[in-house]
Amino acid sequence: MTDKELALKSIEYRKKILKYIVGANAGHTGGSLSCVDVLNVLYNNVMNVGPENFTSPDRDRYIQSKGHCVEALFVVLADQGFFPESDLETLCKYKSHYIGHPTRKIKGVEQNTGALGHGLPIAVGNAIAAKMDKKDYRVFTLLGDGELPEGSNWEAALTAAHYKLDNLVAILDKNELQITGPTKDVCNTDPVDHKFESFGWAVRHVDGHDFKALTETFAQIPFEPGKPSFIIAHTVKGKGISYMENNGKWHHGVPNKEQYEQAIEELDGAVELV
Repeated sequence: MTDKELALKSIEYRKKILKYIVGANAGHTGGSLSCVDVLNVLYNNVMNVGPENFTSPDRDRYIQSKGHCVEALFVVLADQGFFPESDLETLCKYKSHYIGHPTRKIKGVEQNTGALGHGLPIAVGNAIAAKMDKKDYRVFTLLGDGELPEGSNWEAALTAAHYKLDNLVAILDKNELQITGPTKDVCNTDPVDHKFESFGWAVRHVDGHDFKALTETFAQIPFEPGKPSFIIAHTVKGKGISYMENNGKWHHGVPNKEQYEQAIEELDGAVELV
């Protein structure tokens, strides 16, 4: 996709994220809006995975470690054709498989996630398996900066470097807010780039809402042969909705009727600027 096509696609994704969160009266709004541009580029421009090859052992793998932002993932998977979008009308409803975290009962979801700090260790295991099986597939995982202090992440980071997993790409959705406040006040992990470099990773920074920059950055992986790649995507929590941006209350807030209408109006207006 071109940068313009990606930009228009993300506006569409944001509308759908809000639609289904409002319909469910539940969801992690701010983080889904901050990471959806990354997912857009991954699924539309980078990864070799889709409904037609999801059972192939040669497909790329995507694991969403920040599983609470599943609404962004569901919307993108539906757009890719993994399941009918109408399924999302059952989000968080009784007996629906479309719950508040990824589950393998949904086609297109590689792993159940939600307990923070689990995605990177699982991704490391997948990447080791690829090396052992002499497979060329790549493993991508998206982490939240609020989950990064979990110790399992740092054990996995050490292991990934030790085994020279240059088929592994970890992306940090660095929106700098978590449920209890700014990440720097809750448990500061900065300078996160230097920390991962010291662990043996190759690190790049990117604007997580710049489609050209994201596409170019992903095109460079692996950044260094024999090293896992770590992408720090600088994002805005609640991106695209003026009253949600950088506002911690929208970590899992649900817009009321007036707020929803304002959000859709703003997104409609954004189309004219693309």
